[in-house]
Amino acid sequence: MTDAPGRVGGIDSHKDTIHVAVITDIGQHVDDRQFPTTQSGYRRAVAWLIGHGPLTAVGVEGTSSYGRGIATELTTAGVRVVEVNRTRPAERRKQGKTDALDAYRAARSVLSGEASTDPKSASIEPLRALNITRRSALKAQQAAWRQIGCVLVNAPAAVRDRYRDLPDAKLLSTLAGLRPGRCADPDEADLLHALRALARRHRDLATEIQDIEERMLARATRANPGLMAIKGVGPVTGTQLLLTAGDNPDRLRSSASFAALCGTSPIPVSSGRTDRHRLSRGGDRQANAALHRVVKNRMTHDPTTRAYRDKHLEKGWTLPAVYRALKRAVAREIFQALTGHCPVPDYSDLRPSRRAKNITLTNAASAMGVWPARVGELELGRRRDDDFADRYRQWLTAA
Repeated sequence: MTDAPGRVGGIDSHKDTIHVAVITDIGQHVDDRQFPTTQSGYRRAVAWLIGHGPLTAVGVEGTSSYGRGIATELTTAGVRVVEVNRTRPAERRKQGKTDALDAYRAARSVLSGEASTDPKSASIEPLRALNITRRSALKAQQAAWRQIGCVLVNAPAAVRDRYRDLPDAKLLSTLAGLRPGRCADPDEADLLHALRALARRHRDLATEIQDIEERMLARATRANPGLMAIKGVGPVTGTQLLLTAGDNPDRLRSSASFAALCGTSPIPVSSGRTDRHRLSRGGDRQANAALHRVVKNRMTHDPTTRAYRDKHLEKGWTLPAVYRALKRAVAREIFQALTGHCPVPDYSDLRPSRRAKNITLTNAASAMGVWPARVGELELGRRRDDDFADRYRQWLTAA
């Protein structure tokens, strides 16, 4: 329990209202009141809280959803805001649940020290909006592709055979260029019209997704260039990790706490003389999936990761166990980047050096034994590969 004098506030947030409660520094109830979730309502709530005396802190439920508005208003007024988890089911069964009870519980959790995490910065919200929009566009694109397959399965044999063996990209471009008006059979014309509409929808959504990912890459790079420079971290993965951690990395106390947040830290289940751990099923599952994508990317492109996998498989490890260990290691590396302790590689000298010697991108890629796109991505800093960058820099010096 804190020794600081003053009052402690608690807020239970909802879509249309917030319920605000105040307790003393020894846990006694002072007062509670409900306010609307409007700009004037937030201001009245802050003034009402401050009117009860000096505030030590205010615990707010849902600081990244319904409580975002009041949390921002409190921060602007210079009041410390603490993120509070939802009421546990055991407490609801024992004491019941009302808005006032939840507000007082939020205040008591701050007073006892159970809740001590700062809320995520509001600057992360535009990145969250981009991520939500991309995810919905991707689902719609996948639905359009499945619908194309369903329509072709039920189409007449002549139509189905016409497009049966086409590769995916060729199928989409062919269907998008159909001209149903030239078809004499009205039934077949309507069928082709539906296929063309679905193919064009798929194409338009692909363009939309690409545009959103470019915006995500630019914003995530501005927010944390060290994170985006980590091998295997792209715009989607980097965005998700930033959303999980928040734009204020001081919220993260240690790499272990970040690993627990991502569901990659083993949970102790020891008893008596037995000392063992089990796989964590908690944490942010989207962040866990992001770490999994980083490991899969490194399995394909990083020889060191493949050597680690082969070495431990020879020791009798299972592949899932190798993935869990690698995800834990990646979580430590990402924690260093989020807290500003990750070096950002500088590849800005590569392209000027190549151009100064009048070497084309194609010739450089041929000499290095890679595709030109690989060299271009390295020069622009879009793909981190320190070993390849060192070899490329040495080759440019000797060329």
